[in-house]
Amino acid sequence: MDPDVGSNSLKTYTLSKNECCSLKIKEIEGGKTVPELVLEKPLDREKKAVHKILLTALDGGNPVRSGTSQITISVLDNNDNFPVFERNVYKVTLGETSVKGAIVMKPKATDADEGLNGEIEFSFGSRTPDILLSIFDINPLTGEITLKGVLNYETTKSYDIDITAKDKGSPEMEGHCRVHIDISDFNDNAPEIVFTSQPKPVREDAPSGTVVALISARDLDSGDNSKVTLQITKGSPFNLKPSFSNNYALVTSGALDRESFSEYNIEITATDSGSPPLSSKKSIPVSITDVNDNRPSFTQPSYNVYLKENGVPGSILYSVSASDLDFGENAKISYSILDSKVQDVSVSSYVYINSDNGSIYSMHSFDYEKLKVFQIQVQAKDQGSPSLSSNTTVHVFILDQNDNAPVVIYPSSAILGSLSHQRMSRSAKAGHLVTKVTAVDADSGHNAWISYKLAEATDASLFTVNLYTGEVRTKRAASEQDDSSQRLLIEIKDDGEPMQSATVTVSIMLEDGLHEPILDLRQKAAEPSRKTGRITLYLILSLASVSVLSLVTFLILAVKCMRNSSSSGSCCMRGSDCDNYKNPNRNMQIQLNTDGPIKYVEVLGGDMMSQSQSFRSCMSPMSEYSDFTLIKPSSTTDFTEVISVLDASLPDSTWTFESQQQKPPNNDWRFTQGQRPGPSGPHMPYGTHIRWTPKSGTSATGGPEVAMGTGPWPQPPTEAEQLQALMAAANEVSEATATLGPGTMGLSTRYSPQFTLQHVPDYRQNVYIPGSTATLTSNPQQQQQQQQQQQQQQQQQQQQQQQATAQQAAQQALPPAQMAAQMSAQMSAQMSAQMSPQPEPPKAAQTPASKKKSTKKEKK
Repeated sequence: MDPDVGSNSLKTYTLSKNECCSLKIKEIEGGKTVPELVLEKPLDREKKAVHKILLTALDGGNPVRSGTSQITISVLDNNDNFPVFERNVYKVTLGETSVKGAIVMKPKATDADEGLNGEIEFSFGSRTPDILLSIFDINPLTGEITLKGVLNYETTKSYDIDITAKDKGSPEMEGHCRVHIDISDFNDNAPEIVFTSQPKPVREDAPSGTVVALISARDLDSGDNSKVTLQITKGSPFNLKPSFSNNYALVTSGALDRESFSEYNIEITATDSGSPPLSSKKSIPVSITDVNDNRPSFTQPSYNVYLKENGVPGSILYSVSASDLDFGENAKISYSILDSKVQDVSVSSYVYINSDNGSIYSMHSFDYEKLKVFQIQVQAKDQGSPSLSSNTTVHVFILDQNDNAPVVIYPSSAILGSLSHQRMSRSAKAGHLVTKVTAVDADSGHNAWISYKLAEATDASLFTVNLYTGEVRTKRAASEQDDSSQRLLIEIKDDGEPMQSATVTVSIMLEDGLHEPILDLRQKAAEPSRKTGRITLYLILSLASVSVLSLVTFLILAVKCMRNSSSSGSCCMRGSDCDNYKNPNRNMQIQLNTDGPIKYVEVLGGDMMSQSQSFRSCMSPMSEYSDFTLIKPSSTTDFTEVISVLDASLPDSTWTFESQQQKPPNNDWRFTQGQRPGPSGPHMPYGTHIRWTPKSGTSATGGPEVAMGTGPWPQPPTEAEQLQALMAAANEVSEATATLGPGTMGLSTRYSPQFTLQHVPDYRQNVYIPGSTATLTSNPQQQQQQQQQQQQQQQQQQQQQQQATAQQAAQQALPPAQMAAQMSAQMSAQMSAQMSPQPEPPKAAQTPASKKKSTKKEKK
């Protein structure tokens, strides 16, 4: 259409050049023209399927304007072409031994049409005989011819088959061809296996050589192709035994087991002598009959059953199951319970079992508190001949249920239902223990966990009950306003489900003073049991025995003290020997410390210029060692400091006690660093203060530190301070031994400038520090021996200290005369005990210095 009018409007149409169509102009009402496309000749889709034409519209204006439109014409297909095969006759050669499903050939046909008109369907000709239809088959879509029957050259040597190709157009178009098939001859007859007698079932205990079946073989071919041999699969317990021409007997060749193989499929192969040879196979099923040769077997060697107590009688406990590998009657199992005892009662009175399915039932309810576990012996027996059986054990564990309420055992009056009366002073403070409620529960586990709670009280703010211990304590101090009679209701609960509880009532009387406990006269105590009476009797006899033994020991010691009262405080065993060793120096003091693990003597002198000082070693017969190490003080100091290290313990009774009474403790004194005990300080560790001075002895003169060492210490050091001093001394000696050269012999650095190898003998073998791992020896081979000596001496010292502590406590209550007699008796007892033969500890190797010492002792 053209929106212009008049001469400028649409005037005419034109059509591009084409082979099939022409343009025709048609006028309609209103003077308008309409173009029409007219087909001039038939169309052929197979030559040209699409035609494209250009239509142009022109107006009458000046200049002329035009509009174009492309017209596309699609040619629809018509079934005007029939299928065409590539060949009219196809020839194929096929062996007569071809198997079913073999592809014979695949003819090919085409159709020029499209769509359904070009789809081809193949088929045999309408006059094809049925024999061919039974031997061959054709695929209707692909035209593939396959073999579905058996070919036999001896019967038919060739086949001619008509093939039709038909399209799906309307009307249908079809094409035809022929297939000629030639059959080639081969040894196509395989041997055939024939049963002369059918196989019979065989018992699994049948002996070797038992005949199972008779078999024969034949071949339709002739000549060598008819000769047949039979073979059996290897590995089976059967064998073929030839009898005569092409006849065999199937026999057993080994042991049979029905439980492993209940049936055998024996495969037999028959092979002819043709070229190529042909063979055939056939399976023979042989059944094995069962023999009762297997016992019943339980699923588990033992069973664990967990059963709640108080169950319903007749309820099922557990079901045991057993299986038998045999078959038939040999596999039928019956269950029974073997007779056994449970708490001297037959187990059959507790449970019974279903003989068919193995279900175990209870005959009555169980009580955990009476019976916690028992065993059931179950037997499974088959029905074979002879019958076989096996046993298993069922362990039945009774689980506890909360069926017992807590029972109050203290106060004992609460057990009988009466009140428990208690007294308490009004002066009791908060936290005062009034009484303790104790209860037990016969159950176990969580069911026996007991908690206590104050349910009711006259005054709940005054008392409290511990949740777990049942202790009744005061929350606060009692006042005058509190009632003198307090009544407590204590609830006792367990932790079971459902919860069980009990209550006890405690009556408390508040009083101003201490009185005897109130006796509950309304309820007499029950007669004590035989067990309680026996315990009381044992306690009385033990106490009497200990008392008699103590009295006899005390009398023996007193007699010994009286006999040895003539012994003086001298360290000499005989008074006549002491005159040769008196100290000529009047200002000399010797202070001995025997407490603790370190034994030492501190010698305090007066004027350093005095050359008349002499020293004497006084050893006890109980001492294992007699060596002293005397360390010479430095000449630059203004006081004398002599240290004598003892390896053996000196008896306390050989010295004169200055004071047996300890002074009252004073918390105001403190040790200075110089006063703390230790081998490196100016004073030795504190012990029992002992002096040895002449009759006209005077105080030693010297520096302040020396003066402090001559008097008793204001208060004994604590065990912690003694341990600290001992470990400090051990560390110092260990460090000195590791750092100093051989010239100092392991001494402290304070003596190293003046003590060298030529001044001091090698005393490290005889000096050690008990209670520590440090030693003064540098020989690694002796460390193990020294450690053993340390352990033995530590045990002896601990025993002596314990005995000394007990004896000192007994002596403090005696008058001075009896105390001296007691000390003499102790000394005699120790001497007599240690003079007995004892195993000597391993001795260290002697040094030149120690040899000199031993020589001097022999001379004395």
